[in-house]
Amino acid sequence: MASEVKLAQTAVAGGDTIFGKILRKEIPAKFVYEDDQCVAFHDVNPQAPTHILVIPRKPIPQLSQATDEDEQLLGHLLIAAKKIAANEGLDENGFRLVINDGKNGAQSVYHLHLHILGGRQMRWPPG
Repeated sequence: MASEVKLAQTAVAGGDTIFGKILRKEIPAKFVYEDDQCVAFHDVNPQAPTHILVIPRKPIPQLSQATDEDEQLLGHLLIAAKKIAANEGLDENGFRLVINDGKNGAQSVYHLHLHILGGRQMRWPPG
């Protein structure tokens, strides 16, 4: 599979996304978490032993385009990520949350999503 950085160079905002299709159940995904505001599932191209994507049901293209009206939803995504990490056993040794934004941020799907990465020592700096 192509790298996220390479995919991000040609990705464009607008229109339907793979995450929209997953939310509409047009593409199957086994949710590890679901509520009225978001869903979470394992990434098909994991970058760590545990790699889960958290996506809001509301299709915000990217974090830099979120509005003040999205404040509660964005906070909800972080709390959901914390709960998911605990359910996956990541809370004891830690985990990393990543949000890619735009081409230089390696965003390859223009539907805001959080990556939960864990199960190994993360490196610093990340980029």
